[in-house]
Parts: sequence; structure tokens; C-alpha cells
Amino acid sequence: MSSATPTPRVRRLPLAGVLRLGRPSDIWFKPALSVVASVAPPNLTLLALGRLDLAMYTMAGSLCALYAHNKPYAARARALAWVVLGMIGGLAVALVTAALTANAVVLVTVGAALAAVQKGLCDATRIGPPGNVVLTFISSASLFAPQTLAQVPGHLALAAVAGGWAWLVGMAPALVRPYGPERRATAQALDSVAAYAALRDTGGAQAHAVEDHGPARARARARAGAAAAVHAAWQSLLATGTPATGPRRALERLVVRAEVALAAPADADPEPLRAWARALRGRGPVPETGDPAGAVAELLGVDAELAVPARPLWTRLTPLTALVLRTAIGCALAGYASLALGVGRPYWALVTAASLYQANISLTWGRGVQRVVGNLAGVLVFAAVAPLAHARPVVLVLCCLAFNFGAEALIGRNYWLGSVCVTPMALLITEFARTQQPGELITQRVVDTLVGALVGLVAAVAVTNRRATDRVQEALTAVEVARVRAARLLAEPAPAPGAPASAHFALAAALVELRATVDAASGEWWQRALPQERVVLAERSGHRTLAATVRRRGPLPRPAGERLTGRKTEGARG
Repeated sequence: MSSATPTPRVRRLPLAGVLRLGRPSDIWFKPALSVVASVAPPNLTLLALGRLDLAMYTMAGSLCALYAHNKPYAARARALAWVVLGMIGGLAVALVTAALTANAVVLVTVGAALAAVQKGLCDATRIGPPGNVVLTFISSASLFAPQTLAQVPGHLALAAVAGGWAWLVGMAPALVRPYGPERRATAQALDSVAAYAALRDTGGAQAHAVEDHGPARARARARAGAAAAVHAAWQSLLATGTPATGPRRALERLVVRAEVALAAPADADPEPLRAWARALRGRGPVPETGDPAGAVAELLGVDAELAVPARPLWTRLTPLTALVLRTAIGCALAGYASLALGVGRPYWALVTAASLYQANISLTWGRGVQRVVGNLAGVLVFAAVAPLAHARPVVLVLCCLAFNFGAEALIGRNYWLGSVCVTPMALLITEFARTQQPGELITQRVVDTLVGALVGLVAAVAVTNRRATDRVQEALTAVEVARVRAARLLAEPAPAPGAPASAHFALAAALVELRATVDAASGEWWQRALPQERVVLAERSGHRTLAATVRRRGPLPRPAGERLTGRKTEGARG
């Protein structure tokens, strides 16, 4: 078949939209405020003690507060603890290496190896933003900090204390909004399904609005996005690993309502879905969708899903081999190139390369453009604020806090915009130990940015991901296996309690994974053509089976006079 031809294709690297600003995250202020609350006390304490030269070590622990803001608090507690341990582990390797050798080539090599390990673990565990970049920044910078073995325990202790404080900062919102992350994930699922249901209303103006842009493609994209949002909501609700009660059960019933609307979009009214989403984003109680007892059977599969063991870490690392190899080679070559040019801080080039690597070449290319533009604009900002920051140490600390806040507030709009704040912040941190010439710092930063981006992109292109198409085939097989299992259960007159819902979860996860795998493979620049026809057919049949499992489980109780999601019935129905 033409869709499976092995002829390699070369894809163009896009420029359109790379620098376009998007909408900020619903919770952009949470990481922004958290990092300020985490960084400020240690830095101000060191300022009062006259030991700002130690701020790099406390920053290692403080920056852990950037992570896991999208996770429920029980899962966040575990994730943040692992982030702190990972940060301290990378810092320990870097400090011991720095104490044992001053050979720059060895230091760059160790830094590249650490960057590759950090990239692999962050992607495999799906820790979320800021991913490996902060970990790599700290470990790479520490490699080039003068160190003795006797100093290492004390510096690690500073990082551990600051990391403990960051953990407390990250967990503090649980005291006032204990189900905040689950509510946001559920609201996103309801909104996404409402958008899909509105698009399927072919009699409305929205259908004509997309007519010139391929309505079938737009609907398929909306359906995939809605399915992914529903899956993410379930993952959030299941992340705590314990059976749910009270508000969590109410949230699960809302996600079930979203699934019902996704299965029958023609019968779904978007407005109740959007109303529930708005209520979840507020501070009121979780809205009820009907008789709570009526949904007990519907949610048996949730408890069954909790009993399924997590995938081993090595199975999640295997698909990332090419990405990890790109990171190791790209970071090493960027550091070596910086050394060959005589730049005094090769770790900047290493970190630049590490920040580029995304799921495929197209995304990596876009991140490279964003990184260069943001860093070049950032050095101009640094040139403007450097005289002010040099006036007094307290001003230096306050400027760093302001840039910390700005970076997290803006980076959700576009990576380059956040880099405008990250760059001056990183340059100012180097001055905690001693004041330096702004011109020298700016020159080195610009050179290292250009070297790291160029060499990093060359390495990404050279290390081809030849298994990208194979991963799509494997994902197609997984979808078919999950679909057949769900269809077999549908055919049984009396399946085991919870089995249909559990099969539904498995098929939904396989479909989301297939779409993510296809999107990642589509961005590789040199590979065999993808089996697009098989993908379309697998997604169609998979979503039909998903809809059938929802219909088999039956609609949930609803107020009189409403359809599946609350629309008033127009006339009598049999």
C-alpha cells in the first residue's frame, strides 16, 4: 500500500508560528508565586549573613518548587520528593567531579552525560515543565564552580534544606484548595468535549466557519483533543493511587458525563458542560450531575484501574533512546565547541543544547529559534538592569526574584518570551559570588547561545529516530488489541463487574498514545512514510468502540427534561 511505502521523506522545518504568543495557562501565577516564595527566604538569609556566594546551592533546592503544579497533592508530594532527590543527586555528582578534576573536557563530558540522564528520566516519568532544563542548568553550572571534597557535604546540605522548603511551598495550596488540580483537569475535559460537541453541530454557524478549512479534519482534531483531555482528567483522578470518596467521586461522575458527551456529540448540549467547568474553576462545591448512587456501577472500573500496576520505568525509557542519544551527543559537542572558541563558560552552550530537544526534529527546531530569540533579547534586558543590580546586593537579589517571577509568568505564552527573563536571571546569578563586567558576560552568553543552538540542532539532525515509524506500528497494534478486548466484552451478556469500564480505560489510553506517537513521528525530518490510512481507520474504529462501551454502560441519571448532558428535550421521545 502506498501508505506503508518505505521510501524516506525529508520534511521541511517550519518557521510560521514559532514565535506566536499563545494564551497563558490557567494557573500561570502558581509556579510564578511558588518560585518566589521558595527562593526568597534562603537568598535573603544568605544576604543577611554576607554569604551570597552560597546562593547557587540553595537555588538548586529552591527551584524544585517549579515542578508538579498540575498533579493532585498526594501525587505531588511524591513527585516533588523525587525531584528534590534528583536535583541533589545531580548536584552531588557535579560537585564531586569538580572537586576531583579541573579538566574542562572531562567536566563537559560529565555534564553531557548528566543532561542525557536527566532528559530521559524527566520524559519517561512525565514530570512536566520545566522538565530537565532546570536540573541540567544547576548540575552543569556546578561542574565549573571551584570546589573541594571537604566543602561538598555542606553545599549539599544547603541544597537539601532549600529543597525541603520548596516541597513545603509546593504542598501549601492543599490547605486551602485540596482538590484544585483534579478540578482543573476535569474542567479542561468538560470544556474540550463541549468544543467538540459544538463543532459537531453541523446546522450552526461554526460548521460553515470551518468549511473552507476541512471540517472533517477539524472535527477529527477536536475529537482527539477532547479524548486526550478526558484521558488526562482520569489520569489526574487516578494519580493518588487510592479509592476515591466525596468530592473525588463527584469529579469522576463529571468526567463520565464528559465521556458520554464525547460518545454521542450529536445529542450533547455544550452549555451544561461549560457551566460545570466554570463551577469547577470557582471555589464552590463540586457540582452534582444527578443521583450519586446511580453512578456507582459506572465507576467500578475506576477502582479496578487503581489495581493495575504501573508500567516499569525501563519500558518507558526504551522509546526515548534516540532523544537521550541526541541530548548526550549534542550537549557534549556544544560544550567542546565552546571550549575550542575559548569561551569561559562552556556550560552555557551545554545547557542551550539541552533545552532544545523535544519529541521530534520539528519541535526541536522551533525550540531552537525560540531559545536564540529569547536569549538575545534577554541579554539586552540584562545590559539595562546590570547598573541597577550592581548598586547594592539587596537590589541584585530582588532583581533575580523579579526575573524568576517574570519567567514563569511569561513562559506559558511562548518559550522565547520566558527566556527574555530567564537569561538576565541566569546572568545575575553568576554575580552572587562577585561582580563581573557586563560586556564580558553578554559576549560569552551570546556566543554560547549561538554555538549551543547550532551544534545542538546539527546533532539532532544527525541522530535520526529511525524507529519513529515502528513506534506508530506498535501503537496501532496496541489500539487494535484494546479495541478487540473491549468489543469482546461488549458482546458478553453479563461481563464481570468493572470489566467494561476497565477495557474502556485501556482503549482510551491506547488511542491517546497512538495520536501522540503519530504527532511525534510526523515531525521527524527523515523517515519512512507513515501509514496514515491505517491510523485514520484505527482512530475511527477505536472511537466508535469507545462510544459503544459508554452506551453499553448506559446513561447516568439526569434531571427530567434533559438529554445526556442537560439539553432540554424538544418534543416527546420514545
